[in-house]
Amino acid sequence: MRVGTVELVPYVTPGDPKSGDLIRELGGKYNAILLANHGPVVSGKDLFSAVCTAEELEETAKLLVTLRGLPTRLLDAEKSQNSKRLSEGFNPS
Repeated sequence: MRVGTVELVPYVTPGDPKSGDLIRELGGKYNAILLANHGPVVSGKDLFSAVCTAEELEETAKLLVTLRGLPTRLLDAEKSQNSKRLSEGFNPS
């Protein structure tokens, strides 16, 4: 539950400084963003947290590809908030 919501940043040519501007405009609200047609950028309070976020993002992506087209049951807003609240204090180290 480190990733949370992942924001999609529009495509810009590789090396274009505008990509940094687009990321800065998000104001640090996300632990992970997806650069359209490029890949993910993750953050964390330290290197370990950033690596865990990247791993969670990758595993979530694998699940989405595996479950594509199959029926899923999403958590309602209350259950999602409860899960998020519980995970905020979790530290696996």
